[in-house]
Amino acid sequence: MKEISNKKIVDKIVEAIQNKKGHRIVVVDLRKLEIAPCEYFVICEGNSNTQVAAIADEIEDVVRTDLKVKPFATDGLENALWVCMDYGQIFVHIFQREARDFYDIEHLWEDAKLTEIKDED
Repeated sequence: MKEISNKKIVDKIVEAIQNKKGHRIVVVDLRKLEIAPCEYFVICEGNSNTQVAAIADEIEDVVRTDLKVKPFATDGLENALWVCMDYGQIFVHIFQREARDFYDIEHLWEDAKLTEIKDED
């Protein structure tokens, strides 16, 4: 069986976030950092707990359907302020704006390559 690249999974995750109108998408490429916990973070936000949960569901559905890849774990769906999805070498962080501003993950990993994906209208 052919292995699917992490970059391809990241691209599918971004597509799924855009399907549910997620905002302020940032892909954090951690591959050049020695102490990184994984290769990529994908960070985005939703406007409500309903939207955050819908984004998480869409990511799981699209990545599983299109690439046959499932997350190892998903946490945070109970209150959907911050949902984290673990795809091994890719962690997806789906925040509500207040939680995202508070934890400021992008700032913690600013030595990595950050790619901002423009919001779709």
